[in-house]
Amino acid sequence: MELISDGIEDVRAVRIPAGVGAAGRGHPAVGRVLVSWRAPQSAYLYQVYVGGRFAGATTDSGQRRMLCPVPSLMVGAVRIEVFAVAADQADKDWSSRIAPAAAGDGRVRIRLLRRQSLPLGAEFVVYGDGGSGVIDYGAPLPGGSLPVWTGALDKCGFGLVGFGAGDFGWDGSTAVGFGIGAFGVGDFGFDADVLEWAGGPLAAGDYRFAVVVRDARGLASRPVEVGPVFVAAAATAVKKLSPFVFDPASNRLELAVG
Repeated sequence: MELISDGIEDVRAVRIPAGVGAAGRGHPAVGRVLVSWRAPQSAYLYQVYVGGRFAGATTDSGQRRMLCPVPSLMVGAVRIEVFAVAADQADKDWSSRIAPAAAGDGRVRIRLLRRQSLPLGAEFVVYGDGGSGVIDYGAPLPGGSLPVWTGALDKCGFGLVGFGAGDFGWDGSTAVGFGIGAFGVGDFGFDADVLEWAGGPLAAGDYRFAVVVRDARGLASRPVEVGPVFVAAAATAVKKLSPFVFDPASNRLELAVG
């Protein structure tokens, strides 16, 4: 039996709302996330493992998302993995064949604001200290170069798109509108796009990061430093939870975790 991971990318897990409160804010469902991914394989089904445990399998070869259980109480990152398997093997638990997670394989995500004032050809460059306390500006982190604009059509401005159709000095037909993006941090009458950079696995500890905007000519902005950021050890799934002792006087219950 083979668990296929080649070609499976952009694995994402997002919380889903369980309801809407009086103020219009959503209340996330506890213990459930929506896992999605991209994959080219069409003759396979897919299995999802959360924290090294079998969480479920798809029922159709074209399915690329699934609602999965996750630990309700987490002190660190939980590893979510997606594998392609033969259809007749999709309902079997193959967790024994998955390599255990390294201790403290947490990740750091940095949100970046993309304003229209940033030029075409620019890129966000992310640097880090590797846990040493001193940021190394000699080389960006792996995957640390993120284009600000993937193409000219992503950016709007004077004369770039529908000339004369937008506000004064702006065309704006492809811009993030007022109240839709990151409110209050964009140019006048516009919000800002929010991009997200996710780093690779990191051991538990304190880390510092810095972000620089570099244009097509190689000119760079002043670095904006972030941190220190503490990366917690990966959460470990509880295999057994049972009552240990109950004290009626203090109304206290102790649980045994195995």
